[in-house]
Amino acid sequence: MIKAIFFDIDGTLLSFKTHKVPQSTIEAIKTLKAKGIKVIVATGRAIKQVVGLDELEFDGYITFNGNLCLSKEKEVFFKNAIPKEDIQALIKYQQERKAFPCILMAEDENTINFVDNTVIEVFNLLNLPIYEAVGMEKATEKDVIQINAFLKPEEDADLIEHALKSCETSRWTHLFADVNVKGSNKGTAIDQFVKYLGINISETMAFGDGGNDIEMLKHAGLSVAMGNAGDDVKSAADYVTDSVDDNGIFNALKHFNVI
Repeated sequence: MIKAIFFDIDGTLLSFKTHKVPQSTIEAIKTLKAKGIKVIVATGRAIKQVVGLDELEFDGYITFNGNLCLSKEKEVFFKNAIPKEDIQALIKYQQERKAFPCILMAEDENTINFVDNTVIEVFNLLNLPIYEAVGMEKATEKDVIQINAFLKPEEDADLIEHALKSCETSRWTHLFADVNVKGSNKGTAIDQFVKYLGINISETMAFGDGGNDIEMLKHAGLSVAMGNAGDDVKSAADYVTDSVDDNGIFNALKHFNVI
């Protein structure tokens, strides 16, 4: 019996085409709530970026790819920050090797060092306002939980080797990498929620479409990849449904008789 379901946002709950949640998904989640099944967001976004979901009510939030978990009331019960020495190494890396846009994400504030056309493309894709650029040193004032590094995929390894040695990257787009503490992801965050809710991992279900969803899909009791997901994501899931724009969530929940 499924007692908690974890949903990625971009490309899973929210359509990249319409920037809206399909009506079938809204109705499906309302049915889940009526049956007493916990509905939890699992995103790489910060909690302040969880927007466009106003018609939905959630029982918890996995943010920053599993490195900040919040209750229904948005109270933090788990946080895993990037070591400050890694942040200092990143600043040195930018000064000595290559400068590139970085979003430095703290619990209550996100900052960016500078904006280029790729940053603008990403924020337009997500339908979010662009942050005002500030110096990277400002990020050392608060715990940085996640970094969005606007690098090409083939540049990730050099960044980790020479700067962010305690971290690893994951991607849902070639445009930037999510950087988090090594070994901490949406999958490990499910474990935090299992303990928090007092349920078993076998009673969980997860939906996702991006590379940063793979560990979550591998770990959940039952996992579903969206039809718009890449092949690597689909191969990590138990089942592949239709795309977000073709009622994928509703169809999968009906397929498994969850609703």
